[in-house]
Amino acid sequence: MSKALNNRETSLASRLVVTIVLGCFAIYFLVPIWWLFVAASKPMGEQFSAPGFWFNGMHLGNNVAELLTSRDGIFMRWILNSVLYAGIGAIVGTLLASMAGYALAKYSFRGREVVFGVVLAAVLIPKILFTLPLYLMFSEVGLINNPLAVILPSIVSPFGVYLSRVFAAQSVPDEVIEAARIDGVSEVGIFFRIGMRMMTPALVTIFLFNFVEIWNNYLLPAMVINDSSLQPVTVGLVSWFASNGKVPMSLVVIGALVSVIPLLLLFLFLQRFWKAGLTAGAIK
Repeated sequence: MSKALNNRETSLASRLVVTIVLGCFAIYFLVPIWWLFVAASKPMGEQFSAPGFWFNGMHLGNNVAELLTSRDGIFMRWILNSVLYAGIGAIVGTLLASMAGYALAKYSFRGREVVFGVVLAAVLIPKILFTLPLYLMFSEVGLINNPLAVILPSIVSPFGVYLSRVFAAQSVPDEVIEAARIDGVSEVGIFFRIGMRMMTPALVTIFLFNFVEIWNNYLLPAMVINDSSLQPVTVGLVSWFASNGKVPMSLVVIGALVSVIPLLLLFLFLQRFWKAGLTAGAIK
């Protein structure tokens, strides 16, 4: 009886410790967002006035309207550029990663483990190291100031390939594939009609990771895109911040808040696609 009581007390203490740790992490990540929202809601020119973490009136709508109309509406152009770069890069990158991961998981061929080892090694290499070589290469082929200079590197996702292989190996049963082959379905049809559907949670995860990574990317677009009308929102906001007072810091703060909203909306929209047991009942 006392042993069971001690185990119960230990379990409660462990849960309490985990809850406290997670609460601290949540506060750590949410406090900057809260400050950003409060600052963006203050009257123009008072974004850095006290109190820093509480409202001084609600002027968010007027501030956003001024942001969208300021500088001939260039901020909205930056947002659309980011949506274009991140959307195309994430969609194509997710498709390529899922195809490569599925092939590594479901087909046996010579050198498969070597290829997968190279993919794992690529996951460990920071992408920032490729920025300068990519810039030199794009300058040689005339892709500077071209959206392709931002999109092409973003469609390569070693982490996406790794995640796709792991998920395909666990969620796409070999029996289902064999049954589809007996029914005369082609290998391409098996992947697109069966494999991708069963891998939906992994594909959504890969898409979100790719989209957020491309959206937040700064160094590569800053080096390969000089035309302000082609820049993504990250590069545009930094250029405003570094304008030596030519652009009010209030616009930078409000723009930083608005630039986060598409990511939040995307996460909330795709959250419903994360479903456990997607293949339950597929085989007996």
